Amino acid sequence: MRPAQMPEAEPATDMELSIVMPCLNEAETLATCIKKARAAIDRLGLSAEIIVADNGSTDGSIEIAERLGARVVRVPEPGYGSALRGGIANARGRYVIMGDADDSYDFGAIDSFVDRLREGSALVMGNRFAGGIEPGAMPWKHRWIGNPVLTALGRLFFRSPAHDFHCGLRGFTKAAYERMALTTTGMEFASEMVVQASIRGLAIDEVPVRLHKDGRTRPPHLRSWRDGWRHLRFLLLYSPLWLFVLPGSLLFGTGMGLTLWLIPRPRLLGGTELDIHTLLVAGFLVILGYQIVIFGAFTRCFAAIEGFLPAGARLRRAFRYVKLEDGLLAGAVLIISGAILLAGSVLGWRSHRFGALDPRQTMRELIPAVVLLVVGFQTVFASFFLSILGLARKARG
Repeated sequence: MRPAQMPEAEPATDMELSIVMPCLNEAETLATCIKKARAAIDRLGLSAEIIVADNGSTDGSIEIAERLGARVVRVPEPGYGSALRGGIANARGRYVIMGDADDSYDFGAIDSFVDRLREGSALVMGNRFAGGIEPGAMPWKHRWIGNPVLTALGRLFFRSPAHDFHCGLRGFTKAAYERMALTTTGMEFASEMVVQASIRGLAIDEVPVRLHKDGRTRPPHLRSWRDGWRHLRFLLLYSPLWLFVLPGSLLFGTGMGLTLWLIPRPRLLGGTELDIHTLLVAGFLVILGYQIVIFGAFTRCFAAIEGFLPAGARLRRAFRYVKLEDGLLAGAVLIISGAILLAGSVLGWRSHRFGALDPRQTMRELIPAVVLLVVGFQTVFASFFLSILGLARKARG
């Protein structure tokens, strides 16, 4: 029996730079971009290649790229992120510079990107707001709403130093890119790269770039609201703290505060009496907030297991020191406390021979009892589920 044949390793290369351009029907501007990139390569004396990652062009873009000496990588899976991932996967340079093929970025001015990469930066972002935006180059809703808001959220959620999350011109080392393990296929690929570089502690730098009005006569592939939502959705999904834990903690804290305030007696607030109806809502907020926080814990563990997010020191400590039995004990204490309160309510009802009761008094015992029971059972079953996730984490090493 013949031994299985091992795949051949790619030939070693000392190429310094790969310039990758995603392309979908960019015949109007592609030649200009390639010529500018080639001029910069010659001027800087770089060992470099130009890759056109074609995403299904039918307008002659492929022929233009091949005629001008660019290497064409055909990427059948649709999407901006798919095209770039396919092109970068085939890049042979130690450094990669990516940029749109619509002539909105000047590939002839890549000097600062190359310099910063040589100095040790893992990701070098272009900053259009620092470099200048020509009239008509960016729609007002992108310039004043979309980009600033999404960039601010990215900086807040992930403590990123980048000031322009969606600049299409950026450079990075091939080694850093492989560490990022990017997975998205659409326009949110731009956000994912910055987020992954930030949470993995890679060295991020910025250089000013000028955004020009693109040279196309057709509409852009970007769809403002659809792609804006995809960016926002990505930022939220990659931040369990902001999506689940903080909102859940706010609801839980508000509910607990109201509950403790209203249990002794009705309260006046601005001339309005708050009583058992408000207490019922407060109990609901406690349960809802606690459930959302639990979802955050589930999501964070799952993301670490699947490699979407790094495990982090706190999560590793939690798995090391917090055991299933701890969660079961906490849940049992809550359940027993709730059962005692519930039993007290039943005994009080019995003392009235199971007749009519004053709900303003009995609900002050019954609502906290039910909340404690629900939260206790949530804790027990959440502990089992987190323990299962812990086993999966150990199995994957």
